[in-house]
Amino acid sequence: MALILYQRDRCHLCDLALEVLAVARIPEFDTVFVDDDEALEARYGLRVPVLCDDDSGAELDWPFDAERVRGFCAGA
Repeated sequence: MALILYQRDRCHLCDLALEVLAVARIPEFDTVFVDDDEALEARYGLRVPVLCDDDSGAELDWPFDAERVRGFCAGA
């Protein structure tokens, strides 16, 4: 599973999402900032943070907690 966390600069919700990923013990994920990309801004601008499984395209919108992240990663 290739996880991507879509976020933006100076976003307190994005900071909280990073904390949740740490609590869920998600060892590897990429971080993509949407601020300077028009297409990503249009898709994720109001939704960030969003956790995405790049392999399947599944997305988990904020708010999420460690349990929801673990379920998402397990394919639940």
